[in-house]
Amino acid sequence: MVSNTDEILEKGFLSYPIEEGTDLVAEINRLKKEKNAVILAHFYQEGVIQDIADYVGDSLQLARAAASTKADIILFAGVHFMAETAKILSPDKKVIIPDLNAGCSLADSCPTADFAEFVKSHPDHLVISYVNTTAEIKALTDIICTSSNALQIVNSLPKDQKLIFGPDRNLGNYIKSQTGREDMLVWNGACHVHEEFSLEAILDLKKEYPDAKVLVHPECEKPIRLIADVIGSTSALLDFTKEHPELDNFIIATESGIIHQMKKANPDKNFIPAPPKDSTCGCNDCNFMKLITLEKIYNSLKYELPVIEMEEELRVKAEKSITAMLDISNKLGIK
Repeated sequence: MVSNTDEILEKGFLSYPIEEGTDLVAEINRLKKEKNAVILAHFYQEGVIQDIADYVGDSLQLARAAASTKADIILFAGVHFMAETAKILSPDKKVIIPDLNAGCSLADSCPTADFAEFVKSHPDHLVISYVNTTAEIKALTDIICTSSNALQIVNSLPKDQKLIFGPDRNLGNYIKSQTGREDMLVWNGACHVHEEFSLEAILDLKKEYPDAKVLVHPECEKPIRLIADVIGSTSALLDFTKEHPELDNFIIATESGIIHQMKKANPDKNFIPAPPKDSTCGCNDCNFMKLITLEKIYNSLKYELPVIEMEEELRVKAEKSITAMLDISNKLGIK
């Protein structure tokens, strides 16, 4: 549910005219201070948006930031499920997202009614869901996970505990291969960005840069994972580039926004985005993430719209699965 004007109902965002010559970065910073607002930005945002954010991180890091912030307003520069997660964890805060059209193909691949029926048909299974899901899916879930902690969370559970993992089939099957839990049921969903990398194009890049390390997100398909030097969450891949000063070239098989942080931390190194299967589609960019712009952030912060709202019963049900994730992560010392 969203509080909105007629324009938001029609377009999904505010497109109020901005005076020519406005210094958007300065104005956004002024509005943040004036309104006691905080901007949380995902690694997949454009670099200029990451640079104005108060917190930049992956889903786990941003969930923690949302839960702990003292701000009155949270502006989420990310996609819709992330803003929902912030509202679940900070119900007393006003949570706004600059464009309601910023969805998620992975979340869309897990319809609530279908998943509810799947869960109901396996009553003896514990449900683990990736954070890239709607609040309704989180409410059907026992433990939420992210790519930063999915492996550790599954390993922390009794070996005889039957599991459902959703919605990402690639991450789920990677977890199965790493844990040996061959009886874990995996929902058949996927992220359009991570399924589009070209194996042949990456191998061609390896010929051009034979010393390059291939860094791969576990949401990628198995053939891409099989040629990886490192498989890890977005933040883990970023950390790897920082921790290996002896390496100069990296091929990055995840959404290209993370390269901004990699270059900031390692300005003299070479980061090559893994090409998609269709070189004309720009598929290594998340089109949903890139809907967020400085102009939309400015209008969203100025008018405090669109607002994320949620029925309290749904929020409480969804919160339990996120809290379970945060508790386990804290106990295991996962950053």
